[in-house]
Amino acid sequence: MHKAVIRKIVTLTDEIHREMGRAIDPPTRRAAAIAVIENPFAGRYVEDLSDLMEIGAMLGGLLGNRAVAALGTPPAKVESYGKVALVGENGELEHAAAILHPKLGAPLRNAVAKGAALVPSSKKRGGPGQTLDIPLGHKDAAYVRSHFDGMEVWVNDAPRADEILVAVAVTDSGRPLPRVGGLKASDATGEDGLR
Repeated sequence: MHKAVIRKIVTLTDEIHREMGRAIDPPTRRAAAIAVIENPFAGRYVEDLSDLMEIGAMLGGLLGNRAVAALGTPPAKVESYGKVALVGENGELEHAAAILHPKLGAPLRNAVAKGAALVPSSKKRGGPGQTLDIPLGHKDAAYVRSHFDGMEVWVNDAPRADEILVAVAVTDSGRPLPRVGGLKASDATGEDGLR
């Protein structure tokens, strides 16, 4: 099995204290953890992507735990999560899918103490400094509209052509000043991943 070769890890936090002239108290907090890894399959077609799936499992725990620690809240208090992967030009979108989908979710859910809802995700190809929007949704109830959000991240020198940038984001609340209706986070049961 191929293990992840990590070039760098970046952790970011974001706090919104004011929106439309109104104080947000407590502030809306978001945190992301990003790993820049070597793409073992860059530049060639490989049928079996199980090595990338295993790398995804390892990164789900590593990045999930780092993001929760950066958020500074107990795992059970995390409200939203999301994941994204950006492959360098010598990679393919399926490399991002192999990291994100089969195995990254379970260790991320462990890091946030549940996670009944699907983890919102995105994947793309690009080069160093490419901006990414990590899609966010409530971790236990996908119908909570106040938590449909995103966190913008980038790494100035990644991904290089033979690398993959993988990021996870978590929040302690939904958007500031939500008012588009729908299920409230306080009313969600979190049993079916939807409500």
